[in-house]
Amino acid sequence: MIMTSEWVMILDEVDGLSSMILSSEQANNLREAHLAVYSDELLVQKIASFTKMKEQYEDVQRFGKYHPDYHTIMKQIRQLKRELDLEERIAKLKIAENDYQDLLDEISLIIGKSVSEAVKVPVSNPFFATGSSCGSGCGSGGSCSCSA
Repeated sequence: MIMTSEWVMILDEVDGLSSMILSSEQANNLREAHLAVYSDELLVQKIASFTKMKEQYEDVQRFGKYHPDYHTIMKQIRQLKRELDLEERIAKLKIAENDYQDLLDEISLIIGKSVSEAVKVPVSNPFFATGSSCGSGCGSGGSCSCSA
């Protein structure tokens, strides 16, 4: 690839966009929420024990109710999950992660649509996916009702 002045301008714009994203309110909220969760040693230990229990849960899932520890592990994983879900700092971290992902989805859609209206941009939030008048059936072999 030959570096032209057009490529240099594009790379400069990308750097600017990256800086704006990293200095956005959503990114700052995410950093603060992450710091609040992972600076508390007790909470980090709870997360680690949940992760360990999750590995056991996945092992139990392979065998289902025939696993000897099925009921014990299923009960413990639910209790640990509930404890973590009720933790306010973890809830704030999840909200901050979702807000940041929504920002990235919006930016992706703007960039994709600036290239072409036909560009399909994968997004995590279905609210952002409703940009096409044809819906998602166009690539499904004729099940779409649009006249493409």
